[in-house]
Amino acid sequence: MSCIFCDILSGIRPSHIIYEDSDHIAFLDKYPIDVGHSLVIPKQHFERITDMEQTAVGNLFALIPKIATAILSASGADAFSLGQNNGKAAKQIIPHVHVHIIPRYNDKGTVWTKRLISNEDELLILAKKIKQLLI
Repeated sequence: MSCIFCDILSGIRPSHIIYEDSDHIAFLDKYPIDVGHSLVIPKQHFERITDMEQTAVGNLFALIPKIATAILSASGADAFSLGQNNGKAAKQIIPHVHVHIIPRYNDKGTVWTKRLISNEDELLILAKKIKQLLI
């Protein structure tokens, strides 16, 4: 079975990468819940977080504050939510471990199910702003 995130890692599918190290990447969600919605994933394929070694889980989550801070600054968001689902019953759509960082805005409210479709120019500009803050 093909994995969309593995295809992003191999360059088969395009993405707007905002962070990368030897074991992880973060990129803007193509169908964001709100502006700046990003995903942080391990480069090694794991379907569920329970398939990962404890140290690998810790390393993944240790990146969240740094990446979330840059997203907040670049997007002007007031806060953020985290999401991490495991298995179909939990609404995990892509079977590759990923953590959602979802910026939240005081004037918009908190919605979990609405998805936007961003245009490529908006994603490119925002990705550049976030990347510059992570350098």
